[in-house]
Amino acid sequence: MKTRKNKIEILIVLLVIISLFSCKEEAFTISIQNELNVPQVLHGIDKLKSFAKESKIAMVDNEGVLNIETLIDSTNLKHEAFSIKTNNKTVRVTGGDATGVMYGLLDVKEQLETGNQSVKSKEEAPNLDFRALKFNLPWEAYRSSKTLREHTETCKDTIFWRDFLDMMAENRFNKLTLWNLHPFSKMVKTEKYPEACDFSDEELVEWQKLWNTLFRMAKDRGIETYMVNWNIFVTKPFAEHYNVSDLSKNRDNHLGNGDTSEVIKDYMREAVRKTIDDYPDLTGLGITLGEGMGGMTAEEREEWILETVVAGARKAKRKIKFIHRVPLSAGTASSGSTDVSVEKLTRQTLDTLTCFDGPINIELKFNWSHGHSSTTLVKVHGGELADTYWNPLPKNYYLAWMMRNEDFFILRWGQTDFIREHIEKNVHPYVNGYYVGSETYIPAKDYITSLEGASTKYAFERQWMFYKAWGRLLYNPKTPDSFFVDAFETRFPTHGKTLFEAQSKVSKVPLIIASYWNATWDFTLYSEGMIGFNEGRPPAVKLLSLKTLANKTPMDPDYIGVKTYLNGNETEIAGKISPIQLADSLSSFCNEALKAVESIKPETNVDLLYEKSDIQAWAYLGLYFSDKLKAAVAYQQYIDSKDEKFHKEAITWLEKATEKWSKLVAVTKPVYNPVPIEHKGYHEDSNLFHWSIIQKEVEAELKWLKELDVTQTESN
Repeated sequence: MKTRKNKIEILIVLLVIISLFSCKEEAFTISIQNELNVPQVLHGIDKLKSFAKESKIAMVDNEGVLNIETLIDSTNLKHEAFSIKTNNKTVRVTGGDATGVMYGLLDVKEQLETGNQSVKSKEEAPNLDFRALKFNLPWEAYRSSKTLREHTETCKDTIFWRDFLDMMAENRFNKLTLWNLHPFSKMVKTEKYPEACDFSDEELVEWQKLWNTLFRMAKDRGIETYMVNWNIFVTKPFAEHYNVSDLSKNRDNHLGNGDTSEVIKDYMREAVRKTIDDYPDLTGLGITLGEGMGGMTAEEREEWILETVVAGARKAKRKIKFIHRVPLSAGTASSGSTDVSVEKLTRQTLDTLTCFDGPINIELKFNWSHGHSSTTLVKVHGGELADTYWNPLPKNYYLAWMMRNEDFFILRWGQTDFIREHIEKNVHPYVNGYYVGSETYIPAKDYITSLEGASTKYAFERQWMFYKAWGRLLYNPKTPDSFFVDAFETRFPTHGKTLFEAQSKVSKVPLIIASYWNATWDFTLYSEGMIGFNEGRPPAVKLLSLKTLANKTPMDPDYIGVKTYLNGNETEIAGKISPIQLADSLSSFCNEALKAVESIKPETNVDLLYEKSDIQAWAYLGLYFSDKLKAAVAYQQYIDSKDEKFHKEAITWLEKATEKWSKLVAVTKPVYNPVPIEHKGYHEDSNLFHWSIIQKEVEAELKWLKELDVTQTESN
């Protein structure tokens, strides 16, 4: 009996009766039988009760009773897995653990939200164990800017974190990684180095309440928490007190030489140890070998980590989990580079780290800072990646891809086929998951929504489909599109299928732009704004120019550039997608999306207005890029041949593109005010972005093309 009780805990004590009323005013009840007094299960029950209290739709049969039983079966179900079995009026929710039960209860709620009269049987298990969100904190931030500081008060509010964690649990994300330069000064005051914390004891208590509440709420929802920092940074008071780390005295720049003074090493060990001891609900720590380690060799960087963070973790009273980002630079600079010798050195260190709780997780940026691009791995931060980290297969760590998003923050996005294909192509025995998130955008305060009447309170709520698509497909890539259609339908009755399909089409636009443009670090591309770095210009973020587009070698190996298309041999061109073919494809699905949403009349529904407007905006942006690609082909033909007919053709296509941009502005101007973005200059307060602002560059480029005469200039 004892063994059976350990394997299967039947939960039958707590009886919760929830009274509901259908649209026919026929009363019915839900009874939940549960005796597992654990936070994850109770969270799932609370969400069901909240839904039931707010709902007025019919959910069960004519007898009006739905009985939900909760169980745990760790023998037949794996960690975080669940099964739902329906028999007449009884729904049995079984989990491999408490988190699995919670996911099952939330699934029941989702089924009922669609208006179904019954709950369908199903069984799901996590495809990936590591399903993380990357969240940059606004204090001690990677970059210092007004744009990021806007989020400070929101991120100090535990109500925000409650809602954000609820979203994560609903979408089955199970790791929250919190990033900043030096987290410890707002978490602990060490006995040896109290000057490192510039708070009074009372102020520090308030910060500690925030962290403890955040970590506990996450744990209650089956979510692990990690604090991830960059090296080597300390607080300004500490740096001034000991006259060390010039980089930490001046935080206007996050790039600089690392200071490996003994006092910094000792402080770091103490801060790591005390943080682990003082926050028992914090799951783990993560480190970066990069920005604050300029002037150091790869060996010195690894030695620093071993002597500080790892040594501090060894001194703590408990084991933690650990994230070790791979080195961002192979040399002594911080600009980004890869080298097999550095990969081998890092691998040697990783293979020896057995002092942590379970396997280490190593993080690599998929296609650098623009993961929302090609599903083919072309590069990581710094360049191409060898097979060092998985050949031979590791025994004490797994790899997780970082899907950095520096390409869209304003327009809503959801592309399930891209995510499924990405997982299919890039999950291997040595890969256990993904991180999803941005460096230059914090999804906290919503300063983007400008119209009154929208239901969104926080920024992450605007991108609800982005999180739902990523989270649910990382958990189960076989989740059908019908699930996401139902999610749209629940929010926007009668429009669900149209909105999902139209959004799916136009959400390919930024993927195609990024796959073609072949960008690297953050500001080299902002697909949503059609801006980035251009060849032959000073390093400033400008409109993606016609000249640069014509000279580009696309990142996606399935694409061919303009010059190869015009002058390449059969081997270079065979089986590739030409710029013209790509342009025609863009034009086709963007026009299809525009036609699909044309008949949607939002009336007073502001949320629906935003969904429709964003689809239209993506479509016009895609049509602009489509016409500009064709203009780039004609432009290059003009450069090569000096034939005026190609000049006229290029002008015609760029005129068409400019018209599409005007339509983009017309769609976005009524619903969005200019907003600050990091790409426009994080040292400036005038970093406002709107497509209407970029329109000046669009029109100037058309004027330049019209006046161009290659027979009179050799500038090209």
